[in-house]
Amino acid sequence: MADRTRPVEILLVEDNPGDARLTQEAFRESDTPCNITIVRDGNAAIKFLTKKDEYFSAPRPDLILLDLNLPKKDGREVLQEIKEDSDLRRIPVVVLTTSESEDDIRKVYSLHANCYIKKPVDLDDFDRVVKTIEAFWLNLVRLPED
Repeated sequence: MADRTRPVEILLVEDNPGDARLTQEAFRESDTPCNITIVRDGNAAIKFLTKKDEYFSAPRPDLILLDLNLPKKDGREVLQEIKEDSDLRRIPVVVLTTSESEDDIRKVYSLHANCYIKKPVDLDDFDRVVKTIEAFWLNLVRLPED
């Protein structure tokens, strides 16, 4: 994805304003031009991805960062809907969550998440995790352009 002619589109599905701000800040310092859209609940995520209601002109994300514990519709349900939709299933979904539950890890991989990362609580560690996501998903991996 490093040789793109347009900024990378990232959908951040995160209900915690502090975590959303930290993620934005970490990507802002990135060498990879990217646009981050934040939605705060699972229903909004699905509306954004399917271009419903106020999201009718939403860009198609190149990468989705998905929290699991969301209001209205949880991240597991969102992930399942994404991976069952033939138009959306190729978008990589990085689960970024506070949960350390083995059940959650098994569940999201059975739903075809692309990876599972536990959110660090330390600011420096959080920044390092976002930089690692950037290095891998935005610079190393080659994804199809839709």
